Amino acid sequence: MNAHITAPLASRTLSPLPAIMVEPIVRMALLEDLGRAGDLTSDAVVPAGARARAELRARQAGVLAGLDAARLAFTLMDDAVAFTPATRDGDALAPGALVATVEGPARAILTAERTALNLLCRLSGIASATAGLVEAVKGHKAAIACTRKTTPGLRALEKYAVRAGGGSNHRFGLDDAVLVKDNHIAIAGGIRPAYERLRAQVGHMVKIEIEVDTLAQLEELLPLKVDAVLLDNMTPETLAQAVKMVDGRMLTEASGRVTRESAPAIAASGVDLISVGWLTHSAPILDLGLDFAD
Repeated sequence: MNAHITAPLASRTLSPLPAIMVEPIVRMALLEDLGRAGDLTSDAVVPAGARARAELRARQAGVLAGLDAARLAFTLMDDAVAFTPATRDGDALAPGALVATVEGPARAILTAERTALNLLCRLSGIASATAGLVEAVKGHKAAIACTRKTTPGLRALEKYAVRAGGGSNHRFGLDDAVLVKDNHIAIAGGIRPAYERLRAQVGHMVKIEIEVDTLAQLEELLPLKVDAVLLDNMTPETLAQAVKMVDGRMLTEASGRVTRESAPAIAASGVDLISVGWLTHSAPILDLGLDFAD
């Protein structure tokens, strides 16, 4: 991520995830690492009563996310570990910036180190990639949104990281909104049959979005009462035509092969949302490290 990107505005109102949502994920990650015999290396090399002080620092520029997960990794190993943040989720980091200090029983710190960094680097990478896209579409109304293309078991954390980067969340699962994709339409026999079945089934509080691949499909959709249309794999020029056709009757969402280079032209089409799957399925990590004081 480029160093010129600043902290997203959303970081000022970013609400932390409840601990009850984060702790099971961190606990499972620790148990996976501890296996059947615990930390053989630290238990053999480090005296039982040894104490240590370490610093979490950024090794490259980016946006931070995942502090609570990192803290829990250390304190679940030993509640005597003191984790003191020097920054907060959603803040921009310069190379070398102090993120937090960790002090306490040395064995616990060493055992939790990899789990803490795995989560912190992963989530900060997502926040950084999101912030890069948010920066790329600055000046346009389009919001950057994630999708359901998340790491199994990490959806809540990864979607939180998108918010830390200044982005928005799409639906969290299959049960909180309707999204009719091309395969649904094919099996249902068309857009209208799919829509009519939905109206007969879903409650009045459930939002409905339908995907279209062409302007002809959009024309078919326009008379129907839906909340949003997903404009899939359209060129910026076609997206602009689609936005004009919709004329504010529903939210317009663009998706498909979005990059930081292509995002400005997509945003300039006038769409309300740009959804990006790679933010959560393949964003590179942000390099952070834990260094012990001499």
